[in-house]
Amino acid sequence: MNTKVLIGIVILIIVGGGWFLFGRDSADQNITMPSPTNSEMLQSDSNIPITTQSNVQYFEGASGYFARPQAQGNYPGVVMIHENRGLRPEIRDTAENLAKEGYMVLAVDLYKGQVVETQEEARTISSSFDQEEGIENMKAAAAYLRDQGATKIASLGWCFGGRQSVAIAISGEPLDATVVYYGGNMATTTEDLEPINWPVLGIFGDQDQAIPVEMVQEFESSLNTLGVENEIYIYPGVGHAFANPSGANYAPEETKDAWEKTTSFLKKHLQN
Repeated sequence: MNTKVLIGIVILIIVGGGWFLFGRDSADQNITMPSPTNSEMLQSDSNIPITTQSNVQYFEGASGYFARPQAQGNYPGVVMIHENRGLRPEIRDTAENLAKEGYMVLAVDLYKGQVVETQEEARTISSSFDQEEGIENMKAAAAYLRDQGATKIASLGWCFGGRQSVAIAISGEPLDATVVYYGGNMATTTEDLEPINWPVLGIFGDQDQAIPVEMVQEFESSLNTLGVENEIYIYPGVGHAFANPSGANYAPEETKDAWEKTTSFLKKHLQN
């Protein structure tokens, strides 16, 4: 399908005092201000009661965060993948938000408990990241969700987590949908993406130096060549980690619009 270039048309309303901190990759800015969350602002009207569980031991050495609807029943599952500073509270908040819309969400722990504040610290962790073990970690998360009764499974990640969302999608793990927010250095060729045979949602900015527009276009072109249903959005005038409120690139209107597209995409492909 053709790339959709969006113009921010959503009016941002601040309620309840918070923004959501999406993940940041190696190209992101260091924290320069307090990191609020927007767990209230990005909630939909579907605010069903949920239950949560911390320190879920789904993979050796890893403690995930699990959120699901309180009511008994089988729900779709989402493997939620953190940015390069680890499984931080903001990601847990977002797992809860998504659970309120009728999903079982396991926010994975790819850093085995390591959580940092600065990009200098994040680079140290990511430089020693074992990609093969990371894939096994995410596969174990998908298996955990299936054991909990998940009817369908999607992967969803930001920045470092966006790259990992593509990584599990091409690993041979059967999924039902994949969501990637500006995953720098992610796979983009037809050869790499060939294992994917389910819908893909991609969210990017046209000023992103970590994954420039040309790479996004290659990603989309490869998916089209492979016959993979996809929705690729490139927001004009915004850079890497534009959905990160504590960074210089934060774009609130595009952030809210992108989240609405994410929840609509997941509903379409996991709940219908």
